[in-house]
Amino acid sequence: MQTLAKIILITGCSTGIGYHTAVELKKRGHRVIASARKSADVAALLAQGFEAVQLDLADSNSIHAAVKHVLQLTDGHCDVLFNNAAFGQPGAVEDLSRAVLRQQFETNFFGTHELTNLILPVMRRQGQGRIIYNSSILGLVAMTYRGAYNASKFALEGLADTLRLELHGSNIHISLIEPGPILSDFRKNSFALFQQNIQVEHSMHQQTYQVMAERLTKEGAAVPFTLPASAVVKKVIHAVEAKKPCIRYYVTTPTYVFAFLKRLLPVAWLDYCLRQI
Repeated sequence: MQTLAKIILITGCSTGIGYHTAVELKKRGHRVIASARKSADVAALLAQGFEAVQLDLADSNSIHAAVKHVLQLTDGHCDVLFNNAAFGQPGAVEDLSRAVLRQQFETNFFGTHELTNLILPVMRRQGQGRIIYNSSILGLVAMTYRGAYNASKFALEGLADTLRLELHGSNIHISLIEPGPILSDFRKNSFALFQQNIQVEHSMHQQTYQVMAERLTKEGAAVPFTLPASAVVKKVIHAVEAKKPCIRYYVTTPTYVFAFLKRLLPVAWLDYCLRQI
């Protein structure tokens, strides 16, 4: 697909979906501003030839400083914002403290919202733009022991849907990417948070946590239908370059299946299916 080069800001580019998306969009001739939370990851991106900035979505000062830096680099322009950065805090809902749940929302929801609101005036001045949210199958259906992540993605989907309605006629397009299982460091990072924030010895879910820990530490694909990050990248490319980007992009078989079942099945039947996973 031929398209004019665009200025694209991507969050969470240290590894996984963010990194692979940055690489492919740069190859396609777009000007990519890659961001990462840690200074060492920013340095690595710079060493690979990217324009890169430090951006921690849990820190409002970091968000404002990053946007200021980006706009200085681009003479005040940004055509696409890909809100990719996120993490997943595992654990049963009854084992999640208020502080842990807040930590999940600071990055996945509040920081993403703040960054988007800083970029929106730029796109309004330009008269065009695209905002892409990397959501999840867990923004469509809830699964056990993922309550914090489920809640953050359900909230993100509601915010994105509302923003799309409010931006109608502005030539600023909103798209949601909804991946199922993708090969990345997501599980490794989630296991570290599980060890840090969940008091297993005091939980009613100890037995289940043992099985969950095995899944989180398993090398390679932990579940069927897992796809590489490139599967998400293809959808992001379409959202960036298509004349009429889609509102939602499903990625992986489980997302298609559960989106269909959610429309088809009574809630109790869908709950039964989800409990089997």
